[in-house]
Amino acid sequence: MLFLLKWLEWRFLIINHAFEIYAGAIALIFTGLGIWLAIKLIAPKVKTVIVEKQVFAGADFILNEAELNRLRLSPRELEVLQLIADGLSNQQIAERLFVSLNTIKTHTSNLFLKMEVERRTQAIEMAKRLGLIPDAHHTLV
Repeated sequence: MLFLLKWLEWRFLIINHAFEIYAGAIALIFTGLGIWLAIKLIAPKVKTVIVEKQVFAGADFILNEAELNRLRLSPRELEVLQLIADGLSNQQIAERLFVSLNTIKTHTSNLFLKMEVERRTQAIEMAKRLGLIPDAHHTLV
């Protein structure tokens, strides 16, 4: 009997306040829609633009093959070294070469070991001195 009375009470409550219940439900739907739309409109649109610069070594630059062989640098390591000299970060180099960031870190670590240096700047300086990459005044952009 108690259950029946509670059920009737809820039934009359819902019937008496049907408009408020529907209005509240519609308000919740529009609030959710508004939040979703705001997130979509405010979210930054990421646009990636890849700009390739061609760098031509000057006519007077000649790669020092003897030093390249002595250090046993792979072509990929030499390419990473040139990109380091161009001022790119590890992440930018990874994106440009379509490899993972860990791969670039491995190449950089191998370069440092083979060249017996500890920093990127030391590697660039030594590579220019040994004739592995063109010096700044030998490069035409």
